[in-house]
Amino acid sequence: MLSTGYSIHSPLRYKLAPFLLMLILIVCLPSMAHADFGVNLPEGVTPISNKIYGLHMTIFWVCVAIGVVVFSVMIYSMIFHRKSKGAVAANFHESTAIELVWTLVPLAILIMIAVPATRVLIDLENTDEAEMTVKITGYQWKWQYEYLDEKISFFSNLAKGAREATRDAEKRGSIDHYLLNVDKRLVLPINKRIRFLMTSNDVIHSWWVRDLGVKQDANPGFINDSWATITKPGIYRGQCAELCGKDHGFMPIVVEAKTQEDYDVWIKEQKAIAAAAAAAGDREWTKDELMVKGQEVYSTSCAACHGVTGQGVPGAFPAMAGSKVVTGDVKEHIKTVMDGRAGTAMQAFKGQLDDAAMAAVITYERNAFGNNTGDLVQPATIKAAR
Repeated sequence: MLSTGYSIHSPLRYKLAPFLLMLILIVCLPSMAHADFGVNLPEGVTPISNKIYGLHMTIFWVCVAIGVVVFSVMIYSMIFHRKSKGAVAANFHESTAIELVWTLVPLAILIMIAVPATRVLIDLENTDEAEMTVKITGYQWKWQYEYLDEKISFFSNLAKGAREATRDAEKRGSIDHYLLNVDKRLVLPINKRIRFLMTSNDVIHSWWVRDLGVKQDANPGFINDSWATITKPGIYRGQCAELCGKDHGFMPIVVEAKTQEDYDVWIKEQKAIAAAAAAAGDREWTKDELMVKGQEVYSTSCAACHGVTGQGVPGAFPAMAGSKVVTGDVKEHIKTVMDGRAGTAMQAFKGQLDDAAMAAVITYERNAFGNNTGDLVQPATIKAAR
């Protein structure tokens, strides 16, 4: 018999009774505890996310059942086997039966949980029979998406409005999905088995979209994979889930799922945009065109480190204003932007910017922030430097 070792006086006993009754009702009646407080896992829009949700709920109710049994025994013992009722604690040692029970019962519960968990994990890792493949590369601080079957590639950055709002607190409240909007969405077709290949260009990132049931690390030098089949058209948002540096919180993910017909139209539009970008690299640009385009590229790709006003971050990132590289030999400037600087945070933008964008941003840097070099860099110069 179990004894608490102390007495509960009658007045206190009556005060505890309503509380204990309420606790038992809350634990034992699932309908009372099933209100939607927005803290549960989402069911998602892919088969694998549905299985993850089902596994989560199965284990949750197993834990609830264990809790009900354990706390029921505890509460019953404290109420009916207390010292004030004359209960005396049992005195026994090395009970084989009890040791078998508390060993075999938890083992049986673990096996019961392990079976469905193993099935879900195997399905989670099975990327066979993919109908299309998308390669995802993490950068500080953006994502590159490559449609390997369609030969389409683009970068996805934090949307301009959200980027500006990070420096203006008054604007944040007026922006929908603040820090969860991008300038270019990952567009995917529904009802198609899609394989994702994940890697990184610099540090460890993690591509996570909860409604798709996908969370996979992007490691430099390695390729991890995952898969999804989206069943409903819509917009699904996610984030980098690995602390990856200064602007970790500013590299969101937005997936837009379309019907196959709408997806085919989007593919045609992207190929037309790529053709136009290639054509833009073959013509000569005016200074005004280069400055406008350059400011846009600088704001997206350079301002995070060097600052909107080009003043940089003392001790961390150099300033553009008055920089020896920016105001010096233009060939050295081009080489720095294209190949980066080893041992520093300066990335190589050779694979990130096309000829026109790179020519524009270099022109902008050499003629903004008080840097009045007067130099114009044309796309043809970048093409030759490659």
